[in-house]
Amino acid sequence: MTRPGLPKLVATDLDGTLVRSDETVSAYTHEVLDRVRAAGIPVVCATGRGPRLTELTRNDIRAADFLVMAGGGRVVDQSDPAGPLVLRDERLSGEVLARLVADLETAVGPLTVMVEASDEHDAPLWGDYHPSWPYPDRFETRTRDECLSGDVIKAFARTAEHHVDTLLETARRIIPAEVASLTQAGLGFIEICAPGVDKASGLTVVAQRLGVDPAEVLVFGDMPNDLPMFAWAGWGRVAVSNAHPAVRAASDEVTLRNDDDGVAVYLDRLLSR
Repeated sequence: MTRPGLPKLVATDLDGTLVRSDETVSAYTHEVLDRVRAAGIPVVCATGRGPRLTELTRNDIRAADFLVMAGGGRVVDQSDPAGPLVLRDERLSGEVLARLVADLETAVGPLTVMVEASDEHDAPLWGDYHPSWPYPDRFETRTRDECLSGDVIKAFARTAEHHVDTLLETARRIIPAEVASLTQAGLGFIEICAPGVDKASGLTVVAQRLGVDPAEVLVFGDMPNDLPMFAWAGWGRVAVSNAHPAVRAASDEVTLRNDDDGVAVYLDRLLSR
């Protein structure tokens, strides 16, 4: 359960948690996060978004001192007066990815595969287009060989024959944790990252830099890619009410939906108590 007093660090997911369904963040939420920061509590964004979406991310959480992006693979310190400082940049070998995709296809059949390879602003994903992907304006069709010719930040995979949770469970049985990190973030695709990459390991980089114990961290989330940071944080784990059942089950408390500014409402009450 949450502890008395205030946490020493607040970390929140964005899409589905802080960001509303219309892809906006309310003025109220920005104001509450500013108050959190003014109270001396660093604010951290912990998102699956890759570094190509850094500017969008900064706009959605303007109070953030640190960005944990790409599900934990990229960590940026924004508090340095000299400018943003990259503290972590983990990549998955294209050769390794090719092998594990082949192993997974042997078990589940043909996969739709996309990769995030570039960290340039607004760079597209590469691979097999699928109409369920919500961001077609940021996509470029490329062959499998082209996609896997170099290291990638993250890969996405889906099959029409399996629900994403079932595909994730199957992939975890086939692919050892020391080969790749696997999760899903509510987009209908499993996500494949370098081994050891998750939001908890990304937040560990931030916590160590600030000298904060995980037991003093409050986190908010909504999807399975938030579960590692829920297991890691000890001050409080709060799910929005629209969260995946596994995240609700792992939470200490449930706040309002993202569309009702659940994170901000919770933090407002916390600061006021």
